[in-house]
Amino acid sequence: MGIKPIRICPGSPWENSYNERFNRTLRREILNAEWFSTTKQPQIVIDHRLKQYNHTRPHQALYTGPPVPETINQWHR
Repeated sequence: MGIKPIRICPGSPWENSYNERFNRTLRREILNAEWFSTTKQPQIVIDHRLKQYNHTRPHQALYTGPPVPETINQWHR
């Protein structure tokens, strides 16, 4: 069908705004906030932040409920 992937320049926020914003937020809020001595330490912090972000933080579009409530999560363990 002649479909080919489109390559973008790395570090081009105008072409890849979602990834650039995510990378900026990850760097500012997690990686630059603490001093890590091993690669395992940031992974633990990121996993904790991801769980907090998805399961406990209030979400305005969901009327301050979390995106994935703990009651739903209990059935998928």
